[in-house]
Amino acid sequence: MKKFVARGACDLKTFTDENYPQGSFAFAALLRARDIRVNGVRTGANVRLNAGDEVTYYTTPAQEAKRSHDVIYADENVMVCDKYSGVSSEGLASELCHLGALPVHRLDRNTEGLIVYALGGAAEEELLRAFRQRRVHKTYLALCKDAFAQPCGTLTAYIKKGEGGVKVYGFPCAGALTAVTEYRVEERTDGIALVNITLHTGRTHQIRAHMAFIGCPVLGDEKYGDGALNKKYGARRQRLVSKTLQFELEGPLKYLNDIKFISRFVPHI
Repeated sequence: MKKFVARGACDLKTFTDENYPQGSFAFAALLRARDIRVNGVRTGANVRLNAGDEVTYYTTPAQEAKRSHDVIYADENVMVCDKYSGVSSEGLASELCHLGALPVHRLDRNTEGLIVYALGGAAEEELLRAFRQRRVHKTYLALCKDAFAQPCGTLTAYIKKGEGGVKVYGFPCAGALTAVTEYRVEERTDGIALVNITLHTGRTHQIRAHMAFIGCPVLGDEKYGDGALNKKYGARRQRLVSKTLQFELEGPLKYLNDIKFISRFVPHI
């Protein structure tokens, strides 16, 4: 059993995603069994919550044992985790808050791989500054539709946030931010390409939206992807991994610059 208190208004699913990863994994089953109580009343629906509402999850030991992450590095300043697909960044931060973990960036819920937390205010300041100044160098691996005209390249487009996602343009336009994405095709099999991707800007949904814009959407992406391709492979989550990470830090944290962090995850069909 796990108990939480809502800090603001939202629906039960959003609250679960952002606070209890194991509850999020088992959400449909918990609703079917009416094993969630809101203010002591059992519910089988995605009800609205208000600030102060008490939410109790009657998860089984097996459900509670489902892993949300692996810690691949930790010291007195920094924790680097491998986040599992299906876990929101907010939910993982909530799970780790008892360790003093402070989020400094995020990954999409269905993107797996490396995510960084600060363990203290001074580390948080430098890490936030490093992410903002593009001094954290990351590469991603993705399975994409193999319609690449060239085996490698650096792409420039313009991304504008909109209702329910982003829109990509091939030309500058009002409200759109420049997005630069570098890619290299590593393998090709049966219409699917394994692609190494480096972001030179950090825009919302940049990899997913940019790959879709050039006709090579990420396999399993239900927002920007190819529905027929996803159905063919039974892919319901984007096959995208935050694979490597290296810091270019200053001050007391620069000892981390010599470490290359590598996720154990590889995107697979």
